[in-house]
Amino acid sequence: MRKYSTYILRSLIVAAIVGIVFYYVKLAPIPVTALSVTRGSVEAEVLGAGTVIAHTRATISPKIQGRLVALTVDQNDTVAKDQLLARLDDSDLREQQAIAQANLEAAHAAYERAGADQKRAEAVRVRAKLEYDRQAQLRAKQVVPEAALDESRESLQVGEAEEARAAAAITEAQKQIVAAERTVDYQNAKLADTNVCSPFNGLITRRDRDVGDIVVPGASIFQLISTKDIWVSAWVDESLMATVKPGQRARIVFRSEPGKDYEGRVIRVSPEVDPETREFLVDVAPERLPPRWAVRQRAEVFIVTGRKDNVLRVPAKMIRWRDGRAGVMVDEGGRATWRNVEFGITGREYVEVVKGLAENEAVVVAGETQAKKLQPGRRVVTTR
Repeated sequence: MRKYSTYILRSLIVAAIVGIVFYYVKLAPIPVTALSVTRGSVEAEVLGAGTVIAHTRATISPKIQGRLVALTVDQNDTVAKDQLLARLDDSDLREQQAIAQANLEAAHAAYERAGADQKRAEAVRVRAKLEYDRQAQLRAKQVVPEAALDESRESLQVGEAEEARAAAAITEAQKQIVAAERTVDYQNAKLADTNVCSPFNGLITRRDRDVGDIVVPGASIFQLISTKDIWVSAWVDESLMATVKPGQRARIVFRSEPGKDYEGRVIRVSPEVDPETREFLVDVAPERLPPRWAVRQRAEVFIVTGRKDNVLRVPAKMIRWRDGRAGVMVDEGGRATWRNVEFGITGREYVEVVKGLAENEAVVVAGETQAKKLQPGRRVVTTR
């Protein structure tokens, strides 16, 4: 009898435990968070994953070949337009410049000498002309023989030829001066090319050469970017192309600061779609950058493509899917009830309610540990 009583007692205890467990698992109210359906604004956003790029960038390289003798900046340095960045060995070019300058001075001296020769030739020609005129008058009076007139004519012709030759020498000397001046300008330009300067205000992102290296035109010494033209280039699905336009507002979330938004604006929309990913590029210019950023840093871009005001809305986190349809759980008399809902535009925090909910209805959601228990008909209790 005692064994039978013990068996019954144990059975009752087990049944009680099972009942308690069943109650808490199947019948006890589930703590939920309730939010009311309200009216307000909803902004539709398009998501794109992108990277930070420098729209304006340059490879700093020399225009001439030479040996680097100085680097005045380094990686991460901020530089100004026309600031000296590097200098090449200029000893040979200075010698060539000195030679060109000496040739220019010689050309000027030749010009002065040609000018003196021209004056002398002009004086000789004038004297020969006077002599010829005098001989012609005497010959007309039969005072001098014909031979004397011929001799004076020949002297005049020689004087005229010498004067023309002197004039030609002047022209040649002038052209030699022009050629010598251009040679000097050319050598000065080549000498100036030994100084490699910044083409714009910017930031040195990389140094590729050291002092002593031989560099040639096109060889990178530095990589320079303009910090005024930093964009985020994001890939967006092609199905959303009709909704994205230049000038739209956007918010940018950098991977280095996932909890912070940076305002931006769409600058450019690419007319080309990637054939493999079926996405197109959207360039967004941030209004400001994080304290620390880097080119090719990853970021998410949320582009505002539409906005509706004074519409019914629910928080996006409250939406659930059931049998392939979107909806929410609502609190009706302390029990959860599934409601199929037709939604409109989707924003970061809120989704527009087109049909299925009324203003001030309580939409509920359970925590992660209770989410599977929240089924239609289950009793709920609001925790906050």
